[in-house]
Amino acid sequence: MTERSPFQYSSDNKRYHTLSYHLKSMFDQRVFKAVIDAGFTCPNLDGTKGTGGCTYCLGGSGDFTHGSGKSVTEQVEAELLRVRNKWDGAGVIAYFQAHTNTYAPLSKLRELYEAALKIDGVCGISIATRADALEPGTMDYLAELSQRTYLTVELGLQSMHDRTAEQINRGHTWAEFVEAYRALKARGIRVCVHIINGLPGETPEMMLQTANALAGLRADAVKIHLLQIMQGTRLARQYADNQVIPMTKDEYVNAVCSQLEVLPPETVIERITGDGSHDKLIAPRWGVNKIAVLGAIDQALVQKDTWQGKFYSN
Repeated sequence: MTERSPFQYSSDNKRYHTLSYHLKSMFDQRVFKAVIDAGFTCPNLDGTKGTGGCTYCLGGSGDFTHGSGKSVTEQVEAELLRVRNKWDGAGVIAYFQAHTNTYAPLSKLRELYEAALKIDGVCGISIATRADALEPGTMDYLAELSQRTYLTVELGLQSMHDRTAEQINRGHTWAEFVEAYRALKARGIRVCVHIINGLPGETPEMMLQTANALAGLRADAVKIHLLQIMQGTRLARQYADNQVIPMTKDEYVNAVCSQLEVLPPETVIERITGDGSHDKLIAPRWGVNKIAVLGAIDQALVQKDTWQGKFYSN
């Protein structure tokens, strides 16, 4: 008989609060994310905050979208077909993923989000954006939207350390992030925060400090990414000049375990490693085998007899 996990938010012996567990508790059907490229740009690309984007950026995280000029409706319907070919009757959350998905006039945002919501089978919306691209009027509309559907704003942070933010050309500070986060939470909006392990110059202690800071904010959800060095990025040029040292698999696994230990057990871990275009990935190549990384994290948690929130204190 399989020993029951010591972690309360689990039905499959995981020792952290998975997105799968969360969605099962929210919906009466299987629900998956439908990725969308709605044609947005970014204030860190167009010169408003900077140019060239973050040093690791390649295509605004839209590798798995059905973009190329297709409408939001066409992309969501293509994703529904893909999902339902495997899971008959499943629903989807329309995930506005590529670039900064609140960086447009409110009228345009309303048009795009409402188009997704009209599609039968769409159970909610997830919107990836930045702390410096959230106007008060936009947040007010999102608050209204969250009363009508399952809404998540995915807010990129990457690191709480301003020195790191400068190194990766992030374009905003920790203080600006906190201001935007609190403004969203004051409106009752669910927020998922993105962080990256392995950023240039960061130690395991610094990565843990970022997780502790999010624990203090009681983030609704967190996505933990592995820094991936992709062809065609400034980070790739820095790597070629020996300015960046990728994490080893063991280093990454240990960092994630330590971060999970300090995060509140209620915080949903929506991602625990990274996906990316495998043919463009330079390093670390061990990250290509996502299943092996997930397995190593599960194994390490068991071996350490630890779980998400073990050392969390509010």
